[in-house]
Amino acid sequence: MPSVDDSPLFNGPSQEESATLDFLKADKFSSSDLNPSSESEPLAYAMRPKILEEFVGQQHLLAEGKPLRAVLESGQLHSMIFWGPPGVGKTTLAKLIAKATDAQFIQIQAVMAGVKDIRTALARAEQEAQLGRKTLVFIDEVHRFNKAQQDAFLPFVEAGTFVFMGATTENPSFEINRALLSRAIIYPLYPLSETELSSIVERALNQEVGKRLPEHMKLTTEAMQALCRLADGDARRLLNALEQLGHQLFHFGHQEVDLALLQRALKETTPAFDKQGDQFYELISALHKAVRGSSVDGALYWFARMLEGGCDPLYIARRVVRMASEDIGNADPRALTIALNAWDVQRRLGSPEGELSIAQAIAYMAVAPKSNAVYLAFKKAQALVSAHPSYQVPMHLRNAPTPAMKELGYAKGYRYAHDEPEAYAAGECYLPEPLQNERVYDPVPRGLEAKIQQKLHWLNSLDEKSQTQRYQNSEKEGEQ
Repeated sequence: MPSVDDSPLFNGPSQEESATLDFLKADKFSSSDLNPSSESEPLAYAMRPKILEEFVGQQHLLAEGKPLRAVLESGQLHSMIFWGPPGVGKTTLAKLIAKATDAQFIQIQAVMAGVKDIRTALARAEQEAQLGRKTLVFIDEVHRFNKAQQDAFLPFVEAGTFVFMGATTENPSFEINRALLSRAIIYPLYPLSETELSSIVERALNQEVGKRLPEHMKLTTEAMQALCRLADGDARRLLNALEQLGHQLFHFGHQEVDLALLQRALKETTPAFDKQGDQFYELISALHKAVRGSSVDGALYWFARMLEGGCDPLYIARRVVRMASEDIGNADPRALTIALNAWDVQRRLGSPEGELSIAQAIAYMAVAPKSNAVYLAFKKAQALVSAHPSYQVPMHLRNAPTPAMKELGYAKGYRYAHDEPEAYAAGECYLPEPLQNERVYDPVPRGLEAKIQQKLHWLNSLDEKSQTQRYQNSEKEGEQ
């Protein structure tokens, strides 16, 4: 079994840390001591479920026959990572699992923890393992740990010293080390539905929670619906808002919250998102896919969602330019011009006036004919470059600005297209000789690219005629 001192991060506990370990070894220490109940605690903490039956949501994991239900019924814990937005129960679920499986629960806040905290937690887990007790080490916001900190847990997870459990709002595939990720199962947690949020409100109103809410407090149906929409799937946000409403009722001496009081009490009604988090990229992905799928309604909806969440319109404008090239391309080249113009208008006018131009560009591109032919052609050209040697530029395509270069054969045999019939040097090759038969651009039969496709077919026919003519001429020369 590895010891704490074996880790590269750790050099053994100090005298102060040894005293901490003595406290941790005391029998009175339990998971409940990590969050002592207090009248001063926010409602969201006071309302945390004490038993699994009180937990709301995540039935895709906890219903009969689902993965975490099987873990709880068998008591066989394994390393896992809870991935989901704030306020969906990641920490609470971890504590309930520890309680249901009779495991010691150690929680580390990655955003605040240092080497000493990690060392202390691992030392306690080692001691519990030696006593034959299961320990669950829960790392909240595990994505905040750097690679070295994440790697420090690996030998202990491998040896079974403790069960590792992490919680993150970020995509584990990008934020968690591959070695640690391979030893854990990812469980996604989803935002709570309005029905689930309503049940939490009802429980809070019907439960003794000290003086945090007025006695006999009620919400009208409209206020309840508006409160749940405001929470946006986040139970913590829901209960914080409910507590704020309670303070308003204490102040005004009311018992019922109607829609007007709710709107007056809760000024912030915008569902915000982390501008560097998963939800941000999910929204821009939805916008891009709606444009690609020719859904004007969907594209404008996701555009509005991003603006309401606080996204910089210039970021969206840049992404719209990308969409114009990636998904419309030469099927309608005007889309790129319109996108660039919208970006320029946003820079010149700012918000909110400039956002209308972005909306116009989005609507135009949603209904424009679609083609990713240029996007695929560019990818294929890059693949050709990667898969082949760096071929020399053919002599006839090289520049010959000096007599010496001309004597070396530079530009020899080059055919100036404007001097050729139809301004096209039929049969000429502009690729390295080993790649002369490669084709990367395949226009689609939509929009302007349909005409481009016809033009390319015509040019190909001229090439074929030129090759036939050269073959016939070479045969005649051979006969002579």
